[in-house]
Amino acid sequence: MNRQELLQTKGYWVAKIQIELYNQLSDYMKKHHLNRSQLADKLGVTKGYVSQILNGDFNHRISTLVELSLAMGKAPVIQFSDLDKIPDDISQVSISNRKAG
Repeated sequence: MNRQELLQTKGYWVAKIQIELYNQLSDYMKKHHLNRSQLADKLGVTKGYVSQILNGDFNHRISTLVELSLAMGKAPVIQFSDLDKIPDDISQVSISNRKAG
């Protein structure tokens, strides 16, 4: 699959959002010295739900993404760009920052 084909797949963009949500939650946990249970309490969700998100299993409603973002004191910013104008560096789905939380 070439870059152009990859950028047109749903899975690629879902994975990028999952990775970014993971990174944001992980950073939030570190900054506030929270474990998964404490994070779940702060976000108003179950520990199992936090585990799902941190394991990359987040494919829910946009309203849920907004709620989680706001609970972390973050604003979810979504930007739409023409596929042929996406910079080369954005097409690299990197999970190097993903660690078990």
